[in-house]
Amino acid sequence: MSKDAFPAPESKTAREEGTVFAPRFGEDGLIPVVATSAKTGEVLMLAYMNEEALARTIATGEAHYWSRSRARLWRKGEESGNTQRVVEMRTDCDQDALWLLVETGGAEAACHTGRKSCFYRAVPLDSDPGGALSLRFVDAER
Repeated sequence: MSKDAFPAPESKTAREEGTVFAPRFGEDGLIPVVATSAKTGEVLMLAYMNEEALARTIATGEAHYWSRSRARLWRKGEESGNTQRVVEMRTDCDQDALWLLVETGGAEAACHTGRKSCFYRAVPLDSDPGGALSLRFVDAER
């Protein structure tokens, strides 16, 4: 895929108020993506896309991401069977973050740990920030 796959807008106003999809990738070539359940609205995961992952997601309707730990492109569910069909994709005001509303397939687990969501632990907000914090498991069933 060429670097010109997603055009740059002519101005800040065009990026924020226009109709041209012009995603802003970070210096690392990635854009953060939040995936939520189209059915429940629950946040499932935070991941990243590079241009190729974004282009494949748009072309196929299936979520593709860039794995920072594996340094490669992957289609969600290619190993686990827990797929994500994109129902809607949105971009934020300055087009440097994406939101996917997805329908999950397989065991309906978004997390590599086998949980429905990657966000299965809560951080205590009333603790001493200088000490070690104990996470609390919430919605942690596998």
